[in-house]
Amino acid sequence: MRILVVEDEPSLLRSLAKALREAGYAVDTADAGDEGLYKAETYDYDAVVLDVMLPGLDGWQVLERLRRRKRTPVLMLTARDATRDRVRGLDTGADDYLVKPFDLAELLARLRALIRRAAGQASPQITVRDIVLDPRARSVTRAGVPVTLTAREYAIFEYLLVHRGEVVTRSALYEHLFDETDDTLSNLVDVHVFSLRKKLGSELIVTRRGQGYCIET
Repeated sequence: MRILVVEDEPSLLRSLAKALREAGYAVDTADAGDEGLYKAETYDYDAVVLDVMLPGLDGWQVLERLRRRKRTPVLMLTARDATRDRVRGLDTGADDYLVKPFDLAELLARLRALIRRAAGQASPQITVRDIVLDPRARSVTRAGVPVTLTAREYAIFEYLLVHRGEVVTRSALYEHLFDETDDTLSNLVDVHVFSLRKKLGSELIVTRRGQGYCIET
């Protein structure tokens, strides 16, 4: 999953990006409202973490303009704890609201919930056949037996599972799983899908020739 963090405090921006990458997300960053809006409109993120107090456009302006074009889940961060500020953020189109200082574990849990709801996934765990993926533990089991996946294999498998029943193109996988710091290779996704089939069953991930990959429901 690919996350955009828009925050003007350098130390917080660095620490959030680091923590999210360690949690398995691809992360892009912006330290001003104008840059954040440009990236949020240009790329298809799975969620945006958006500070309210930003140079240039503030968080509310960024959110208002973004909502004219996209429904990307947005988690707003603010030092303001007034009820009217929370109401304004939610009424402008924010999906969730977190007041600084916050606990990192809560931020990660809220992001997982936002992404899950956006995909129409009610349960925290995702099950297909005898395979269970647990996003909180970042674990996968098959018939109750743990399956060891690399970070990239897990990310690809999670994205395909969240969008099971849909054909996911290679370009969509690159868009959602690799951030602006990645140096990708054209066949990298194919290599990881081949490995996933060896570990989880050759019939699980179907190739739609000329289109992409699909986990059928």
